[in-house]
Amino acid sequence: MRSHEIDYKIIGDDIQIVEVELDPRETVIAEAGAMLYMENGIEYETKMGDGSQPNQSFLGKLMSAGSRLITGESLFMTHFTNRGHMRTRVAFAAPYPGTVIPINLGSIYGNQLIVQRDAFLCAALGTNISMHFNKNIGSGLFGGEGFILQKLQGDGLAFVHAGGTVVEKHLNNEILRVDTGCVVAFETGVSFDIQRSGGLRSMVFGGEGLFLATLQGTGRVWIQSMPISKLVQALAPYGKNSSKEGGSLLGKLMEE
Repeated sequence: MRSHEIDYKIIGDDIQIVEVELDPRETVIAEAGAMLYMENGIEYETKMGDGSQPNQSFLGKLMSAGSRLITGESLFMTHFTNRGHMRTRVAFAAPYPGTVIPINLGSIYGNQLIVQRDAFLCAALGTNISMHFNKNIGSGLFGGEGFILQKLQGDGLAFVHAGGTVVEKHLNNEILRVDTGCVVAFETGVSFDIQRSGGLRSMVFGGEGLFLATLQGTGRVWIQSMPISKLVQALAPYGKNSSKEGGSLLGKLMEE
């Protein structure tokens, strides 16, 4: 199934959204809860699967949707279709601050892109979204990231969300080492593995973690500066316990 040819606009700087413009009868698919606003004429329907194989059996749809549960995503996806007679818009936002990356799958080798399991935001109808197991099991055992990924396949536009600033690197039979969790997406010509970061002293005292993601091969790689795991870790000291301690200290000062 050929993907629908949608138009789009990225809005914002540090906290971005994507506004998709649909011709009559065009459809965009998105993760459940990603919709920010939609104009008159847009109708949405929650379906099992991405709709890329309309003649697929119910069992096939169930197996495909079930694989999404393994990646931590919802069993269902939302399909937004322009049922009106003029062009109209629908916008999507990710659940945490960051950057929206538009990627034309038709311009990528093999029309396939591998993304982290929480990176997919939305795409033109016709895009196939499936589970991708990393062949290097060490990435799952030691890195905490990268063993279960998602594969986007098609010939249209897909939108991926990343935390913080995004850097696009072009590898030409090269090796790139990245902090685990900071890899957003990569082309199929690039292999992904998790390797020890260095000697024992560097691992313990270097502050860079015990392991690093290693990307090797030829193709494009997208890297995020602030994955959600790092954001949560940075905010942890200011969480509930910190508030209680601050409140009790303030109370003591007031009593004095």
